[in-house]
Amino acid sequence: MENVIILGTGAAGLTAAIYTARANLSPLVLDGIQPGGQLTTTSDVENFPGFPEAVDGNELMSRMRAQAERFGARFQFNVASHADLSDQPLLVTLDDGKTLETRTLIIATGATAKYMGLPHEQKLIGRGVSACATCDGAFYKNVPVAVVGGGDTAMEEANFLTRFASVVYVIHRRNEFRASKIMADRALKNPKIRVIWDSVVEDVLDVGKNEVTGLKVRNLKTNDLSTLDVNALFVAIGHQPNTAPFVGQLDMNEKGYLLTESTRTKIPGVYAAGDVQDPVYRQAITAAGTGCMAAIEAERFLESQGHA
Repeated sequence: MENVIILGTGAAGLTAAIYTARANLSPLVLDGIQPGGQLTTTSDVENFPGFPEAVDGNELMSRMRAQAERFGARFQFNVASHADLSDQPLLVTLDDGKTLETRTLIIATGATAKYMGLPHEQKLIGRGVSACATCDGAFYKNVPVAVVGGGDTAMEEANFLTRFASVVYVIHRRNEFRASKIMADRALKNPKIRVIWDSVVEDVLDVGKNEVTGLKVRNLKTNDLSTLDVNALFVAIGHQPNTAPFVGQLDMNEKGYLLTESTRTKIPGVYAAGDVQDPVYRQAITAAGTGCMAAIEAERFLESQGHA
């Protein structure tokens, strides 16, 4: 029987691991589908407090993991495939078929950015391809960039990028945005934003370099192909929260994000932290903050049950 199981090893999961380990709860942490979380796809993290010269995303996650291990957190390379939260003890079934019992569960499984599946897209993530303008926009000062999408997120990303880029191309497959009118109008009125309507990105180019040098764009009406010279592509077509094991057991919004009060779910002893319950901010520092909150909530729950 575990006191605490933590699902996920991004900023939320590792922060929860640090706090619960320091509380002598000996948490068991499952690495999840992407050990280290989304930060492992970022080469330079400039907005995490305490690193004035920036830090490599992998290094930051490695430091967090080592910090948690120092206090007694245990790590296991598994993914939770199913959970039974109907009663105590809580049951977590792993991808290898084994079932674990725990008194508390911290869900920090994150959300996976939706990409387009282009031939060279994945290899250039962190090298000009990004799904987070607030994370990576500052790297592209005075150069052209592109945003793909037509919803509120795309409009928000495009407007934010105009603070840095020389021009922001918004590529959308239709002839009007699906974003709210106020967000669409704000983007259309921004002099640094240029919209490429009725078009899709066919591929990301890295001619002679291992970084984005341009895009291959196809007009859906004429079928004409063209090359757009940009230094970055920001994909803003949404995120998918990793909540499949909890469908039907925990409350979620229409997009699948877990609904919490602070970090508490509707089931006592079950908490959610980070991007799995945050469709708004999606930053490493906010994920870390909620990881801390979930850990303290779990510790207090265990105390109330006489287990800590």
